[in-house]
Formats: sequence, C-alpha cells, structure tokens
Amino acid sequence: MNFLKLIRYKNLLMLAFMQVLFRYAFLKQQNIPLALSDLQYGLLVLSTVLLAAAGYVINNIYDVASDTINKPQDVVIGKGISETVGYNIYIGLNITGVAIGFYLSNVILRPGFATIFILIASMLYFYSTTLKQIMILGNFVVALTLALSVIIIGVFDIFPATNSENQAQMASLFSILTDYALFAFMINFIREIVKDIEDVNGDYNQGMNTLPIAIGISRAAKIALGFAIIPFILCLLYINTYFLQNNLIFVTLYAFAFVLAPLLYFIVKIFGAKTPKEFHHLSTVLKLILFFGILSILVITLNIRYNA
Repeated sequence: MNFLKLIRYKNLLMLAFMQVLFRYAFLKQQNIPLALSDLQYGLLVLSTVLLAAAGYVINNIYDVASDTINKPQDVVIGKGISETVGYNIYIGLNITGVAIGFYLSNVILRPGFATIFILIASMLYFYSTTLKQIMILGNFVVALTLALSVIIIGVFDIFPATNSENQAQMASLFSILTDYALFAFMINFIREIVKDIEDVNGDYNQGMNTLPIAIGISRAAKIALGFAIIPFILCLLYINTYFLQNNLIFVTLYAFAFVLAPLLYFIVKIFGAKTPKEFHHLSTVLKLILFFGILSILVITLNIRYNA
C-alpha cells in the first residue's frame, strides 16, 4: 500500500484510462490505419505511466518537509519506504519507461522520437528538484507534461501511419488530439496554482517561491480565477463551432452539464475561497472537470454514430 501511495496510483489509473479512451473510443472508430498494434500501444501507455510514476516518486522524496506540514497522512518516504529505496524505485521506473520508449521509437522507424521520453523524465526531475520552487514555471511544466501524454498518442499512432492519401484526415484527427491536449494543459495549469495555494504553509517553510507565497493567497486566487475564464470562453466557442453547428445536441448538453457548469462553479467559488479545505475542494472540482472533459471524446463518438 505504501508503494501505491508513493506512485499515486489513482492519478496513474486516470492517465492510463485517458490514453486508452483516446485510442479505442476515438481513433479505432475512424476507419484509419494506426501505426501501433494493440500490444505496442499498451506498451506506450505503460511507458508514460512509468515515467509519471517516477515523477511522483521523486516529487515525494523532495517534498517530505512540505508534505509533513500540508499532508502528513500522505507522507511515505521516511516512514513506510526509506529514501534510498525511493531513489532506487525512481531510477527503475525511469529506466524501464525510457527503454520502452526507445523500443517503440524503433518500431515506428523514428528512433529520434525516443528523446520525447527522455524529455518527459527530465522535465519531471527538474520540476521536483528546481522548477517547483520558481513561481508559475513549475505549474507550467507539470501542465505541459500532461498535455504531452495526449500529444504522444498522435506522434506514435497517427503520424507514422500518415501518407499522401490520408494526410487530410490524419491531420484533422491530430488536430482534435491537440485541442484536448490544450484543454488538459489549461485545466491542469489552473489546478497546480490552486494546489500551491492549498499547500502554501508547507511550501513557505521549505523556502519555495510559489505564486501565493510571492503575491499572497488572495491575489493568487484571483489570478487562478482569471485563468479559469479563458478555458470557459474557449469551451463555449468550441461547443458552438464544432458541436452545435454539427447538430451534436447530446454532446452539447454533456459539455454544458459536466464541463462548463463545474467550471462556472469553480469561478464563482474561488472568488471567496480562503481556507486550505476550500482550495482542496476546488482542486478536486478541476480534476473532475479534466476527467469529464476527456470523457467527452467517447460521448462525441457515440453521438456521431447514433446520428449516423
């Protein structure tokens, strides 16, 4: 159980679910050639999950002092698992994840793509050791790694199978993945700011320079509110352009109920939020928005099939 807490298995399951959903609920329904077999795609999911798990491990190692204040019940390093064992787990997860990435890059005859896995592992390491302490930059890096976990699907499964005959269709599908990656980036970026506000006491004692430490909790919350308005407006425009105009009524209702309404709830609630408990609740709301936003790809596929 300590190991599962260390790698934050719930977040990893959500990541794996997201990647499986995009392939089997969306790409596999488009009658297009894909570069990876089911087994190879499973390895791609495993690789990204292993790298994400390694990121959680190294983050837990460097966050012991902060977590002892903010979330003492979640501290594993130094209690159930020693720091030395933690480092060994981190190294093992990274080596395995990158090695699988090298294999898959050679499978699609693009060995240079292996640098993507090295880049992800490096970003997560530098986030935990250095970037997390830098205002906004740390939030940006974490959000970017989640977006990359969506983009990587197109890079490994769509791009290598693209030719002159299907280029337009493949580009359109890649564009949809990019839209979802941007959505994931924006929501996760806001969530990281909210989590910094929630953890402000422990981070301050650790000498970090997160946004709420630099400008105060109230101002940081208002900045998170401002950032939240951006995806709210973009989602409204997206729904009007791609859902309503294509008569995808069920998808439109879903998006309003499970993405826009919770996002509006977040915008209203964060305006007056003050306690760590309130910010933790808002962080959970954003996590649910992200989940239901990603799940909309399945709703879109079903709605199109039903209308057809």
